[in-house]
Amino acid sequence: MIDPNHKWHEVIFLKKYKVMKGNIYLLLLLSVLIGCKDGANKKAIKSITLDSVVLEREAHQELYGNWVGDFVIDENLLEEGEELPNTDYNPKINLTIKKITDKGSVFGQNVVKGNLRSLTGKLEGDAHVIQLLLDEPGDKKSDGRFEIKLRNDTLIGSWVAYDQSVKIKRRHFKLLKKQFAYNPNLMLNSQDEEYGTLVDWINAKKKEATDQDGDSTYTYVMEYYRSASPAVFSINASKQKLVEKDLKNLKKLDLEIIRNTIFARHGYAFTKPAIRQFFDPVDWYVPVSKDVSSDLSPLEKDNIALLTRFEKYATDNYDTFGR
Repeated sequence: MIDPNHKWHEVIFLKKYKVMKGNIYLLLLLSVLIGCKDGANKKAIKSITLDSVVLEREAHQELYGNWVGDFVIDENLLEEGEELPNTDYNPKINLTIKKITDKGSVFGQNVVKGNLRSLTGKLEGDAHVIQLLLDEPGDKKSDGRFEIKLRNDTLIGSWVAYDQSVKIKRRHFKLLKKQFAYNPNLMLNSQDEEYGTLVDWINAKKKEATDQDGDSTYTYVMEYYRSASPAVFSINASKQKLVEKDLKNLKKLDLEIIRNTIFARHGYAFTKPAIRQFFDPVDWYVPVSKDVSSDLSPLEKDNIALLTRFEKYATDNYDTFGR
């Protein structure tokens, strides 16, 4: 016997099937529309990106790189009777230009006394007269503004502190372009024609002395300084494997200089005046980084460890030197 409701159930099933089929077509249509929209968005994004690249075209790439020289105090702005600081009168500065856009935006950094400060600013002028106005971030008391002109192959200008209550308010400089490249063959040379060696003028020892002239006795203070031996001009810890016999007769200052010469070759930016005094005057030294540990060779790392161990127990002789 045929179920009288069978036909009715079949009709309901067909109607549901048609609705489901319609929904599937609708979903497919929406997917196509969304795909088209995504494609349009990607094209729009690509177009925006291309436009941005066009807007950020670089210019004056001949100025890119390191510009190095002395960062000299403007003595005219010192207070009357104020003494010049021995440790930072003319430290080395490395002003690095990293990017210049065709809109005149300039990005870079400078390194002075081991401090790395970012620079942003603008370039003005044309092919004949180029001027740069660069600002440090301003979150340190020692920050300021650089005003620079390009003259032939030299950047000439001044730096003025934002905070005019600081001791050093203004410096001036002449910078030449200098390419930095690690070279394990670089060595120190004697920087003092009078004494023929390196003298630590920062860490002096002072002692009272007395002289008698007839019935009068005079008391005064004598300053004694440590000096390096010729070993600092011949031992290359970036090339030769050092052993104990190479170091056992060296002074503490010798060991410090030989070790830090490794870091100087890699462009490490020294902060301590007692170290900078030996490297700032060196022509090949270009401070570019606060961390060169990943650049050290296995040989250099081994030698640094040995030198550091010997430094702990080494001593120095102090003598009098005229200045």
